Amino acid sequence: MIEGGSSNDRVDEQGLTLIEDRAVQPWLPDLTVDDQSRVDDFITRASASATLRAYRSDWKLFCAWCEMRGYQALPASPQVTAAFLTELATTGSSHSNGRSLSKASIGRRLAAIVFAHRAAQVEPPTTQAGAAALEKVMRGIRNTKRGERPAKKRPADGDVLRDMVRTITGTSLQDYRDRALLSLGMMGAFRRSELVAINVAHVSEDPRGLIIHIPVSKGDQEGRGQSVAILDGRRMEPVRHYRAWLDVAAISSGPLFRRLTPHGRLTVHGLSPQTVALVVKARAAAAGYDPALFAGHSLRAGFLTEAGRQGANLFKMKEHSRHKSLEMLSEYVRDQEAFRDHAAERFA
Repeated sequence: MIEGGSSNDRVDEQGLTLIEDRAVQPWLPDLTVDDQSRVDDFITRASASATLRAYRSDWKLFCAWCEMRGYQALPASPQVTAAFLTELATTGSSHSNGRSLSKASIGRRLAAIVFAHRAAQVEPPTTQAGAAALEKVMRGIRNTKRGERPAKKRPADGDVLRDMVRTITGTSLQDYRDRALLSLGMMGAFRRSELVAINVAHVSEDPRGLIIHIPVSKGDQEGRGQSVAILDGRRMEPVRHYRAWLDVAAISSGPLFRRLTPHGRLTVHGLSPQTVALVVKARAAAAGYDPALFAGHSLRAGFLTEAGRQGANLFKMKEHSRHKSLEMLSEYVRDQEAFRDHAAERFA
């Protein structure tokens, strides 16, 4: 049994943020506090940090929703959970900006609720009495939204990325940093989490460009490590922007991409994945594009879109992007191939 705090406050310390900012450590009577803390720490590490951040946000929204209606969030009944999910599937809520969510987003909200219950050692609504009705609700949501296509952000392909970087004409630390961030992010097909985790020690120069080592990533949860070759070129110029940023920032160790103070001074702290998205949006807007169409993933998608457009070998694309399967790359190539050797070419 977990001690201390109201039912809505009991969550995993690292996995979820507490509503009243009080950490309650689950413990078992047959383990010492130190032993249980060590076990909890490794259990938390079983989930990727990006997943935990998403669960933390989703859990806070669910707790706020329950509080507004006077429902109990922990443990949450299948009926309360179903009411929350069906609202997200129809009219949305004040916590989802008044728009209905996709089936994938709703599924993640449910996963976050289950995660919170298990972290607090409380039976989740998916296994309580009445869980069958919740499963039927989820099946209905999936059926209703079967034909919906998720909104896709625009990739920052070669032309877009060039426009974004060329627009950055200043000489401030932020300008140097953003030029390097955008060019390396796109040319490395990096995920946001990978990009902000790059350490100076992870980068080595090569006559043809850069080699960047990734200790751990979404596709390499066991931490075997992967290396990414950044090919230098006159169009994107990732090496030039990388060297210029290191030189002006005088960085020799630690995180490659750093936060800046409101006055533009360099800090020792690395950027957050969310900051990458904000930089992409801001630089896209400055280049004359609609920022709403771009996100942090636009850099990674931009490389794959451009590579597909240029007829790059699919296996080399997979190797560079570190995707687990070719199927996951197909959507980036499919649109580029749609009009190549078209069946109507001879009579259209």
